Amino acid sequence: MSKTLDLITIGRSSVDLYGAQIGGRLEDMGSFDKYIGGSPTNIACGTARLGLKSAVITGVGDEHMGRFIREQLQREGVNTDGVKTDPERLTALVLLGIRDQEQFPLIFYRENCADMGLTVDDIDPKFIQSARAVVATGTHLSNPQVEAATLKALEIARASSMHTALDIDYRPNLWGVAGHGDGESRFVESMAVTEKLKSTLHLFDLIVGTEEEFHIAGGSTDTIEALRAVRAVSGATLVCKRGAAGAVAFEGDIPGTLDDGQTGPGFPIEIFNVLGAGDGFMSGLLKGWLDGEDWPTALKYANACGAFAVSRHGCTPAYPSWEELQFFFQRGIKQSDLRNDEELEQVHWATNRLDDWPSVKIFAFDHRLQLEEMEGYTKAKGAAFKELCLDAALKVQNGQAGYGILCDNRIGRSALHRASGSGLWIGRPTELPGSRPIQFESELGEDVGSLREWARENVVKLLVFCHPDDDDKTTKMQIARVKRLFTAARRNGLEFLLEIIPSKVGPVNDTTSAALIQAFYDAGIYPDWWKLEPFRTEAAWANAVAAIERNDPRTRGIVVLGLDASEAELSASFALAAKQPLVKGFAVGRTIFGNAARRWMAGELSNDEAIIEMKDKYARLCGIWDKARNLAKEVAT
Repeated sequence: MSKTLDLITIGRSSVDLYGAQIGGRLEDMGSFDKYIGGSPTNIACGTARLGLKSAVITGVGDEHMGRFIREQLQREGVNTDGVKTDPERLTALVLLGIRDQEQFPLIFYRENCADMGLTVDDIDPKFIQSARAVVATGTHLSNPQVEAATLKALEIARASSMHTALDIDYRPNLWGVAGHGDGESRFVESMAVTEKLKSTLHLFDLIVGTEEEFHIAGGSTDTIEALRAVRAVSGATLVCKRGAAGAVAFEGDIPGTLDDGQTGPGFPIEIFNVLGAGDGFMSGLLKGWLDGEDWPTALKYANACGAFAVSRHGCTPAYPSWEELQFFFQRGIKQSDLRNDEELEQVHWATNRLDDWPSVKIFAFDHRLQLEEMEGYTKAKGAAFKELCLDAALKVQNGQAGYGILCDNRIGRSALHRASGSGLWIGRPTELPGSRPIQFESELGEDVGSLREWARENVVKLLVFCHPDDDDKTTKMQIARVKRLFTAARRNGLEFLLEIIPSKVGPVNDTTSAALIQAFYDAGIYPDWWKLEPFRTEAAWANAVAAIERNDPRTRGIVVLGLDASEAELSASFALAAKQPLVKGFAVGRTIFGNAARRWMAGELSNDEAIIEMKDKYARLCGIWDKARNLAKEVAT
């Protein structure tokens, strides 16, 4: 049958709660960052980032954390057809910390967890056969029920001439040979575990583990003897991970020393966090193996992916994209603490952003000052009106992709929060309206620290009134404040939209916005999104786009703003903007809501009438944009 997948992993999934304070005891952690975890889940994500078509067979609970894992897998591009929702069991949790370069405490909360509820009935032969390879991990051989499910998947794969791989992934406490507080332990001798592993090793074409993991698989603490014991029952290629010394592969007989195995180049970097490094290594190795590379090349991929993992916080979030990996190979190591390499981290961020926005049509109702100045306005009425704006946006969106809103928290808090999870692109302003030089909304705090409280799907939006002719003091002040907010947004995992409006400050020409764009890039500011004025000439658009692509070819793109223009004026500006592929859509506000807001505040429109008016205007603008984009594409081809 045709192969729609490259690999299927099977086994553990969890929500990893990583201590955010580095160097402290797990007992003293005050906050945690939440990621998906579990070796098979990490490997599925790691290989997907490298361009393989991956899937995972696992179990999650019918609750918020289970939905988080499923949704996050989908965002990473992992097929979730094999993810079972278990109504009886909870999703597994893991608490982890980074104590120092040698201590990484962790606690597994896996008592009768959802992924341990897998049965043979959950293994669909057709699904297994849709892949080129099945990848198992050792933990799911520790329990008779999940062992049976794993063995069924492997037997189907073997009968179908598929590739099979094992990551030994030995966790003594998950085998019941260490206590709950020993989650960090990587090796405890157990003949029972050794015999169980040995009984399955003949099922694999590739077996991967650390020296300690081969010790448990082979029943000896002498690594060479352990490898030979594994070789006695399996003809698989054996890959032994040696930490800082790299890794070695053995296709045939085991020689007298590890140094006689096949190797790939290593990457000397600073160790920050070893948790999840093996899963990163396995992801790179599988990429090379399934692409038919020789073992030195596959080990090069694996060593590099492992290096990224040990240099960053978290497991899956640390793994590289294929583009990032190639960039790393071509440029080399500039500093050993990779997480502090700004150039590399920019590539990592830009190539691993979740969700795709090839087009986005935004209803902007983040206005504050304009509403506050309307007759009849009160804060309660303002909040209620923004709920109506959201209702209008949702009616136009109707579950489709490519629609968004801009909404503030000061007046529009209820609408902003209700929009979460709707599928809308959601931007949230930070500037004090009309301020120049920039001042931030007071809710951000002096250190803009309240960004840590924002929903992760919120895009940080900042409007700057600036001009190339600004005096040196104003320019430096504004750029410094933009850099501060941009840095804080990145630190909190939030995308950043920078809006610049020079026409309100001084005269503009075809190079004005391009010069400003270059100035922000020169300061080390890399917006995920740009929001630009509707230029009047193709030259102005060409110059602006060239400035962005020259500095950041991985940007999300541009949205064109409205400036309270009429529909006819917007139609003309859309026609010009749509010729630039980097322009992804528009962000228009008062053209849509202005009249409705004034009349609704005065009591001249009902809620339903206001919604209908705004919905119709928003829908017409979406149609005008789509028509302009389609025409531009036709002309280009």
